[in-house]
Amino acid sequence: MDKIVSLSDEENIPELQKYLSTLTDDRLINTITNSALKGKKVGTIIKGIFKGSPPSSTAGANRRLLLYQHCIPLCESGDLQTEVAADIIGLLMLETHTLSGPSLATLASLFVDAIKVGKMSSGKSLELFPTVLTALAACEALSYGKGELSGEEYKKQMINSLCSSRWDPQCVIHLTTMFRDVPLSSEELQFVVEKVLRMFNKLDLQEIPPLVYQLLLLSAKGCKKQVLDGIVGYFKEQDARQEEESLDLEVQSIPQDQLRHVEGTAILHIVFAIRLDHELAREFIKGFKVMYNITSYADLCPFSVALLLSVARIQRYEEQVFELLKGAIIKSFKDEQLQQGSKLLQDLLPGHCSVAQMILDTVQNSVFGWDHVTQGLVQLGFFLMDAFGPKPGPFGKATEGSLAVARTPTQQACKLGGQVLLQGFKMHEPIRGEILEQVLNRLVTKTASPVNHFLDLFSDIVVSAPMILLESSSKVTETFDHLSCLPLATVQGLLKAVQPLLKVSMSLKDALILVLRKAMFSSQLDGRKSAVTGFLLLLKNFKVLGSLASSQCSQAISSSQIQVDVHSRYNSAANEAFCLEILSSLRRCLSQQADVRLMLYEGFFDVLRRNSQLASSIMQTLLSQLKRYYEPEQDLLPPVKLEPCITAHGDQVYLQEPLVLLCALYHICNCVLVGLDGDEEEEEGYRSDLHAVLESMTRRMIKCELEDFELDKSAEFSMGSSVGVKNNIYAVLVMGVYEVLMEYNFIKANYSKRCFEEIIELFSRYQKLSEILKEKSGKGRVPSHKTPRSLFSMGIISTLITVLFRDNTQSREEALSVLRSNGEFVRYILSVVVQKIQQLDETGHTDGPDGQNADKTFRFLCDMTSVLMWRYTNIPSVVEEGGKKEKRSSLSQLCLEGLLRIFTTCQQRYPDKMAQLLSTMGWTSSEKAVHFVMNYFYIRQFQRALFTQLSGGEEDFNSKEAQLLVSILSVLSRQLKPLSQQFVQMITWTVKICKETSFEDSAFCKGLLSLLFNLHVLYKSPVGLLLELCQDIHSELGDIDQDVEVEKQSNFAIVNMKTASTAALLVLSQVDRVLDEVDWLIARKKSQTMHLSASEATQTAGQQDPVEKAVALQLGTLLTALSELVQTALLLGTCTITLLRELTRTYTILTTLVKYYIQVCASQHGSLPARFEKLVKLSGSHLTPQCYSFITYAQVLSGDISGGGADDKKKKRRNDVNTGAKLLRETKAIPNLIFSIEQYEKYLITLSKKSKVNLMQYMKLSTSRDFRINAATLDAALQEQDDSQEVSASSAPQEKSRDKQAVLLICLKFLLKTN
Repeated sequence: MDKIVSLSDEENIPELQKYLSTLTDDRLINTITNSALKGKKVGTIIKGIFKGSPPSSTAGANRRLLLYQHCIPLCESGDLQTEVAADIIGLLMLETHTLSGPSLATLASLFVDAIKVGKMSSGKSLELFPTVLTALAACEALSYGKGELSGEEYKKQMINSLCSSRWDPQCVIHLTTMFRDVPLSSEELQFVVEKVLRMFNKLDLQEIPPLVYQLLLLSAKGCKKQVLDGIVGYFKEQDARQEEESLDLEVQSIPQDQLRHVEGTAILHIVFAIRLDHELAREFIKGFKVMYNITSYADLCPFSVALLLSVARIQRYEEQVFELLKGAIIKSFKDEQLQQGSKLLQDLLPGHCSVAQMILDTVQNSVFGWDHVTQGLVQLGFFLMDAFGPKPGPFGKATEGSLAVARTPTQQACKLGGQVLLQGFKMHEPIRGEILEQVLNRLVTKTASPVNHFLDLFSDIVVSAPMILLESSSKVTETFDHLSCLPLATVQGLLKAVQPLLKVSMSLKDALILVLRKAMFSSQLDGRKSAVTGFLLLLKNFKVLGSLASSQCSQAISSSQIQVDVHSRYNSAANEAFCLEILSSLRRCLSQQADVRLMLYEGFFDVLRRNSQLASSIMQTLLSQLKRYYEPEQDLLPPVKLEPCITAHGDQVYLQEPLVLLCALYHICNCVLVGLDGDEEEEEGYRSDLHAVLESMTRRMIKCELEDFELDKSAEFSMGSSVGVKNNIYAVLVMGVYEVLMEYNFIKANYSKRCFEEIIELFSRYQKLSEILKEKSGKGRVPSHKTPRSLFSMGIISTLITVLFRDNTQSREEALSVLRSNGEFVRYILSVVVQKIQQLDETGHTDGPDGQNADKTFRFLCDMTSVLMWRYTNIPSVVEEGGKKEKRSSLSQLCLEGLLRIFTTCQQRYPDKMAQLLSTMGWTSSEKAVHFVMNYFYIRQFQRALFTQLSGGEEDFNSKEAQLLVSILSVLSRQLKPLSQQFVQMITWTVKICKETSFEDSAFCKGLLSLLFNLHVLYKSPVGLLLELCQDIHSELGDIDQDVEVEKQSNFAIVNMKTASTAALLVLSQVDRVLDEVDWLIARKKSQTMHLSASEATQTAGQQDPVEKAVALQLGTLLTALSELVQTALLLGTCTITLLRELTRTYTILTTLVKYYIQVCASQHGSLPARFEKLVKLSGSHLTPQCYSFITYAQVLSGDISGGGADDKKKKRRNDVNTGAKLLRETKAIPNLIFSIEQYEKYLITLSKKSKVNLMQYMKLSTSRDFRINAATLDAALQEQDDSQEVSASSAPQEKSRDKQAVLLICLKFLLKTN
C-alpha cells in the first residue's frame, strides 16, 4: 500500500505500472479493502492504481475493471464510513469515460444484477450508474448475444431489463433519484415512471413523500401527466381502502391520521414543484378540465380537490382553479338532478359521483394539519355563496324568507359554500377571524341584494360555537354601528342570530343598546324600525324573575358545553329596571309612522308571552293608546275615532295609526294574561277595563250604519284620488275592527247563542262594507282591489273551522247552528283559511300571535288538514246551493284549495314533517308506515273524488274542482317511492283516466297530462307515450294536406278537437325534456370516447354500447312522433313556433350524434351500428320531407305565399293569423330549421366518407331555398286575369297596371312550360 502511494506521489509511472503488474488480483483487492476499512489513503491508492493502469493496455483495462467490480459492492456493504464511500465513488466517476465498451457493459450488468437481488439497498454506489450508462450510450457498437448493438440500444436494453425486474422496496427512492441523472428518451422515461408508480403500493407509507418528491423532480424530463395521475390515483386508492376498512369495523391497516399527514406532505411537495415548473401546473389543470368534460367525475377524489385548493394559493392559477371547481360543482348538481328525474338515466348510469361530498370530505381531512388547504377552502366557500346566492327580485326587492330545502342546483351550490365555511370555522382556529370578518362585511355591504344565506351561516356559527365567537366580539360590535343603515330584514336576521351572545356578554349587550338608542332618533324610517326590532328582542330575552318559563328564554349553549343561566349574571331587579327603561324608550314610537307602530304592536305580544312580569307596563301603555281613538260616550256612534288614524301630506293620505291591530293586540294580550300567574287585583283591573271597552264597541258597532263612517254606496273609493284613498283606509280600519270584535266575542262566548248572534250581526256589516269596497274600488283611475289581510289569528281560524264542521257536542248544537246556518260566514272563514296558508307559503310566517312560531303554525296546519279533508269527503259538492250558477268558488272548492296550499306549503317549508301532517286522521303505526299508508290513503280519497266528477255528464262537470284535485294528486304523488306498488297503481290509474275521459276542457287536460308525464318519466322513458299522443293529435286536427284523410286514432280520449292544441304544447315540452337527456348522453359518450386509450378503444369497438342503443331507440321513437305532429294541421301561433323549434333542436342533436360517430370512426375504425343506419333512414324518409311540407304549410298560413281566394273564407281568423305570422317572422324559426337540416346532411356526407357507408341514399334534395311555383295557385290567378280582361277598363292608370300584370303572367306561363 505504501509503495503504491509513494510511486504515485513521485509520478514514477513506469515503476508504478511494473509494480502493479507483479501484484495478484487478490492482493490488490485486499489492499484496497483494508485501506478502505481503515479509512486511510484509500483515495490515493485508487488514484495510483488508475495511474499505473493505462486503459490502452489490456492489463491496465482489466485492472481498472477489477477495481470497479470490487469497489461497487464494497461501498454498498455498509462497512465503510460515509465519507470514504463518497470519495471512492467520486474517483470512480472521474475515470468511467476511460473504460472500454465491454467493460462498461460488464459494469452495467453488475449494477442491474445487484439491483435485481436487492444488494443496492443503501444506494451509495448508484450515483455511479448514470455515469456508466451515459458512457455506455456513447459507444459505437457492443456485442449482445450473437449480434451487435449500438451503445444507445444497449443502454435501452439495460433500462428495460431493470424496469422489468423486481426491485427491493428499500432502493426505490435511490433508483428514482439515480434516473434523474440518466439521459432518457421519452419511451425510456415512460418505462421508468410506470415502474416507480407500480412500486408505490409496496412501500411503507412514510416513504411515499420522499418518493413523490423525487418523482416530481424526475418529471422535469417529461411524463408530467402520468406522474400526477399516478400520485393522485395512489392516494385515491388509499382513501377508498380506508373507507372500506372503517365500514368493516376492523383494525385499520393504516391509521387515518398517518395517511392524512402523508397526503398533506405530498400536496406540499406537488405545490412546491408546480411553483418551480409551470408546465407541471398546466398539465395538472388540463387533466382536471378533461375530467370535468367527461362529466363522470370518477377520477376526482378528496385528495385531488385538496391539491387544487392548494394550487389556488398561487396567484396566477387562483381564478382558473376556482372557476373550474365552480363549474364542476354546478355541473355535478345539474347532472344529479337530471338523473334523479329520469328512470332512463338511472338505469343506464346507476352511480353518481358527488363533487359536493368530496369537498366536504376534504374539509374533514384538513383537520390533520392541512394548513395549506384551509385558505383555499375559505375562498371556495365564499366564492360559491357569492356566485350562487339569492339574487334580488324585480326592482331590487329581496325575496322573502329562505326555503327549508335547497332544491335547484344553484341553491345546493350556495348551501355547500355555507357548509364548507361552517365546518372550517369549527375545525380551524386560524381562519375563524377571517370567516367571521368576511361574513359580517357582506352583511354590511350587500344592501342591494338578499343576504339570507349569510345570515343563516352567521346564525349557525353562533349556535355551534358561541364562546369561540365571543373572542371576536369586537367585530360584532363594529357591525352594530351600521345597524341603522342596513335593510330591516338584515337587521332582524342579525339580531336574531346574535341573541345567544347577548346573554353571556355584558359588553356586547351595552354596545347594542347604545346603537339602538341612536337609531331611535334616526331620520330614516328603516333606522327607527331597526331600533324597535332590537329593543323588542331584548325585552323578549332578558326575563324578569318570576316570568313564565319559555323554551326560547332558557337556551343552552351545548356546543361549548356551557349552560348559560341568565339570572346568574343579571339579577331580577337589574333586569326589571333594564326592561322598564327600554319600554320607556319604545313609548316614543307611539307617535311615529304607522309602520313603526305596527312593528311595536306585533312585538308586544311575544314580549308579554315570554316576559309576563312586564304585563303591567305593557297593558297600561296599550290601554292609554287605545283610549285616544275610543269614544267614551256610550250613546255616541261610531265608537271609534277614525280621523286621528290618518295623516295627510299635500294631496297624499297616509295611515297614521293601525288602530285595528292595536285593538286586536290589546284583546289578545288580555287572553294571554288570563292564563298567567301574577297580581290578580291588577289583572282584574285590566280585564274589566278591556271587557267594558270591547263590549261597548260590539254593541255600538252593531248599531252603526255605514253612513256613520261616511262609507255608504255614494262614497268614492277610487285609489286615484285622495278622498278615495282616505275612504279605503277608513274601510279597511272598520273591517278590521269588525274582525277583532268577532274574534273577541267568539272567545268570550263559551258557546253562547247570544254571542254567536252578535258575531253574525258584526259579520253582516263587515260583508256589506266589503262588497261596497269591491264594487267601488274598480271605478277609479287605478282599477284594482286587493282583499285586505284578515286580522284573525291562525289559532282562532283553526278553532273556528273545527267547530263549524267537526264539533258534534250536543250542548253546543243550538249555538253553533247560528254560525253554521249562515253560508256566507262559513265561506268567509274558509277564504280566510286559504289566505293565511297562502301567506305562510309565500313568506314563511303569518300575521298575528304565534305567526312566527313554526311549531305552533304546523300544529294549526295539521288541525286544518283534518277538518278540510273531513268537510270535503263527507259533504258532496252537489248538495251545496247555487254551486253551479254562481261564478265564485263553492265551499268544496275552497276546502280543496286550502288542502292544496297546505300540502304545497308543507313540502316547501316543513319537508321533514310531511308524514306527521298526513297522519292527522288518527292512524297509528310506525312513522314510515304511516307516511306511505296515509299518503296513499289521501291519494285514493282524491282519486275517488275525481272519478265521481268524471262519472257525471259534461254538464255536471266542475272544471275548477277537477283541476284542484289533479293538482293535489300531483303534489301527493311526489311523496311516493318510484317503482313502489302504490306508485305503479297511481300511474295505471292516471293512464286509465286519460284514456277514458273525453271532456272538452283544455285546463283540465293540461293538468291531467302534466301529472301523467311527471309520473311516467320516473317509471320509464315517455317516448312511446308521446308517439300515441301525437297520433291522437294528428287524428283530431287533421292533415296539412286537406286531400289526405287521417286514420282515426283514439289512444287517449282526453285528446279531442278542443284540447288537441293544449296537448300538443305539453307533448312538445316533454319532447324537449327527452332531447335534453339524449343530448346529455351523447355529450358524455363523446367526451369519454375522446379520452379512451387506443387499447380501450379496440376492446370496445366490437361491443354494443347500452348508451348508444338507448340514444338510437329514444331518437327513433321521437322522430316517428314528430313526423305525426309535423303532418298535423296546427293553427299558426305558439304551437307552430314551438314545433319548428323542437324540430330544429332534433336535427341539431342528430348532427351531434353524427359527429360522435365521425369521431368513433376516426379513432376505432369500426363499422356503424345497424340501429344508427336505421335512424338515419327514418329521418330521411319520414321526417325531413314532412318538414319541408310543413314549412310550406306554415308560410301559406302566414301569407308569405299567396293562397288565392282562401283568405276570404278565413276573415274571422285573420287577426290570429296575422299575429302568428308576425311571431313566425320575428322568431326566424323556419330559416333556423332549414339550416339545421342542411348541417345534418353536411355531416352525414362526411360520415359516409369516413365509414364507407352511403348514408345519403336516404336523403332527398331540399327545395326550401329554391324559387317555388305552385301550379294550381298560378292557374287560378291566370283564370282570374282572363275573366277580368273581359270587363272594360274604367281608367288609364288601371289599364297600365293591367298591362304590367299581363306581362308578369306571360313570364310565369313560360316558366311553367320550361319546368
